[in-house]
Amino acid sequence: MPQPTPTACLALADGTLFYGTGFGATGQTVAELCFNTAMTGYQEIMTDPSYAGQVVTFTFPHVGNVGVNPEDDETADPVAAGMVVKWDPTTPSNWRAAEPLKTWLERRGRIGIGGIDTRRLTRAIRRQGAPHVAIAHDPEGKFDIEALIESARGFSGLVGLDLARDVTCAQSYRWDEMRWAWPEGYARQEAPKHKVVALDYGAKRNILRCLASAGCDVTVLPATATAEEVLAHNPDGVFLSNGPGDPAATGQYAVPMIREILDRTELPLFGICLGHQMLALALGAKTIKMNHGHHGANHPVKDLETGKVEITSMNHGFTVDSQTLPKGVKETHVSLFDGSNCGIRMSERPVFSVQYHPEASPGPQDSYYLFERFAAAMAARTELA
Repeated sequence: MPQPTPTACLALADGTLFYGTGFGATGQTVAELCFNTAMTGYQEIMTDPSYAGQVVTFTFPHVGNVGVNPEDDETADPVAAGMVVKWDPTTPSNWRAAEPLKTWLERRGRIGIGGIDTRRLTRAIRRQGAPHVAIAHDPEGKFDIEALIESARGFSGLVGLDLARDVTCAQSYRWDEMRWAWPEGYARQEAPKHKVVALDYGAKRNILRCLASAGCDVTVLPATATAEEVLAHNPDGVFLSNGPGDPAATGQYAVPMIREILDRTELPLFGICLGHQMLALALGAKTIKMNHGHHGANHPVKDLETGKVEITSMNHGFTVDSQTLPKGVKETHVSLFDGSNCGIRMSERPVFSVQYHPEASPGPQDSYYLFERFAAAMAARTELA
């Protein structure tokens, strides 16, 4: 039987080519390629701002089976540059589905490629590190292969890129929507106990919902907000969100702001993902680029203070170098996959952060207690005052 003409191509910077069936938007784009091992939550992953500048390979083959719906977006539009899957997206079969994945991607301008040997591609990523790629979708199957490879080779990569500026909010706003619960859906926080300022380096909506569910009245500020702007809200605590790009680049403006807040106040401070890395840099540690990063919803993390092992959701390509943590800062969590740092705290102050995502979305909710710990720290400070 004659084989169908490929309508999509994935070109790696080393010249390796993968052909498949395109879906979603047409055209081409360049990015870093990573893989995600989560079995659910492809919509949440595609709309997670931490994936800016990346094409995501899904190792789980069933993608598209629950469709998409507005409630599951983590931000207004997909942020990941594209997606790679083993099988073409299936027809949605879920009562919450509003439209098929293919239609959603096309409408949102994101390219997908199916029919790929994702096992082989994942092995390549693990072996050589997250490669630079060009992904193209043409319904007629016409590709300039040499140009695609050159585009992949010309991609600057994520090192040195401050992508938080690209995904942060344009202006401040209030957030009071809480976590989804049956049968009401998303309820509103009507009796908040703590005022929190959240710095938006690429915040996911479910992180803000978790803060609201923990009793917080949340005001979200852009990534470039100054310490004066943060403190003008008279917060009970400060939250540092997740986000994309090189933490050292974002740290050029975020680190001085965090240091000033630490110097001027005794406020509780909680960071997640990029926010964790921002806090570590502000405290004097360093960050490094990982070979292929951690992306998935099944990552075991050990709490060094309790001995408890949590299964967590992760999405990061940089990590805090635990060997550079200064005196007075403790390593609290480590990855059981590779021993990399996954959490820190100041010894004498309610200032802490984790590399993983305690809000999950997608993933397990073993670590939701961290939001409650943050709320408890604010409550304790209020009682002392």
